[in-house]
Amino acid sequence: MTQAQVESALSRLDGLVENAMRQTGVPGVAVAVVHRDKVVYAKGFGVRQVGKNAKVDPTTVFQLASLSKPLSSTIVARAVGRKVVGWDDPVVTHDPGFALKNPYVSANVTVADLFSHRSGLPDHAGDLLEDLGYQRDYILRHLRLEPLTPFRASYAYTNYGLTEAGEAVAAAAKTSWPQLAADTLFKPLGMQNSSYQRADYDKATDKASAHVEVNGRWKPSTTENADRQAPAGGASSTVDDLATWMRLQLANGQFDGKQLVDSAALDQTRIPHAVSMAPLAPAGAPGLYGLGWNVGYEGAGGLRLSHSGAFDLGAATEVTLLPSEQLGIVVLTNGQPIGVPEAVAAAFLDIARNGRQTVDWLPFYRKVVQAAAYTGASPTNYAKPPPNATPAKAKDAYTGTYANDYYGPVTVTGDNSGNLTMTLGPQEMSFSLRHYTGDTFSYQTQGENAVGLSGVTFHLRSGKAESVTIEHLDANGLGTFSR
Repeated sequence: MTQAQVESALSRLDGLVENAMRQTGVPGVAVAVVHRDKVVYAKGFGVRQVGKNAKVDPTTVFQLASLSKPLSSTIVARAVGRKVVGWDDPVVTHDPGFALKNPYVSANVTVADLFSHRSGLPDHAGDLLEDLGYQRDYILRHLRLEPLTPFRASYAYTNYGLTEAGEAVAAAAKTSWPQLAADTLFKPLGMQNSSYQRADYDKATDKASAHVEVNGRWKPSTTENADRQAPAGGASSTVDDLATWMRLQLANGQFDGKQLVDSAALDQTRIPHAVSMAPLAPAGAPGLYGLGWNVGYEGAGGLRLSHSGAFDLGAATEVTLLPSEQLGIVVLTNGQPIGVPEAVAAAFLDIARNGRQTVDWLPFYRKVVQAAAYTGASPTNYAKPPPNATPAKAKDAYTGTYANDYYGPVTVTGDNSGNLTMTLGPQEMSFSLRHYTGDTFSYQTQGENAVGLSGVTFHLRSGKAESVTIEHLDANGLGTFSR
């Protein structure tokens, strides 16, 4: 790829962003491009928050969501190069209390296994515990109850698996994860506006607020505090800072002539460690995952590294690197994931490579992001009870406390009108139950993984409920509470 090709694509980048914003209404976008160890583009578009005048600029702090993962694998690569840990260290070497359901897996699962999502943990294991308000230590200790698929022979994207690996590395370094990141990556690179602590994002004066789209209009939102899964999704940064990190990555761990990250340790992050998706067509390529990176190859065999980040409550991000071309782009937005950052990055690189967009990337990625979203939505429409619904029993048939080793207890109470409420989690989150039919009710899910209405079914014996299954919590078969 020639300098002229890159410059031609850069000249059209403003238009790509503005078009995506015009078509979607996403409030704010920031973009940076690095080529041949130089920051050749850094710009903000739109506003930090709908209804306010403050503009997005290259120093505006955004929540990164899962773009945190390749940042984290860079931090671990530096620890590996300094002999603090090894990618193939069993996690229990540094966190003896960690365990999964299978004793063999517990003893042998490595830092690399967890960074490549091949431990056998199910998709997004632990995320629903976070929605209920549980803290990191509780979540990590309860992963041992999750069912496992074949070790190192299956892939499932798991935030808390990667978080456990990051925490184990921090323990080996005798520090916390946010401090390890600051000391070994952010400070050496001068990334002054980058952090793995939500408090730093919250106190930033130049920050992009989260937004969600409601009935075709964007409104400010508040994302969950991701400190509990900091290595996997808790970072915040600016495109100025991330351009510096991209320079480090594209220079194989060097920065300003100094080898900051061992190149061999960094190379391990860039090779496939797991097949993340089967080919979609007989002649198609499979999806591949390295260590905190999606790994792909261009037509001529050139390496492509990428990762998206998404908070359904209001943030979407994307980074793509072409190491052989010494070219990288990062796109940050302050709106819920609808494909904007992926489309802008893909369109820019397509134009640089081919002189034009060979695919209409925005509608393409809008469909991709919609199809890939974690929903867990119920197949039942609980908003419309059947016309011949069976009446519920008296409230005393359902009220009481039910135990669950994974989620903790649920308490069901009733008022004088017979209305039922269930209380879950350490913060005693309260959910109103609406009758559907018979012994089945519905409730409005909450949190980052909310899916609207979901079901609550009581199982009765001799006129009294002896257990209850909460549908949204039962994806992995752990959602039945008993007494």
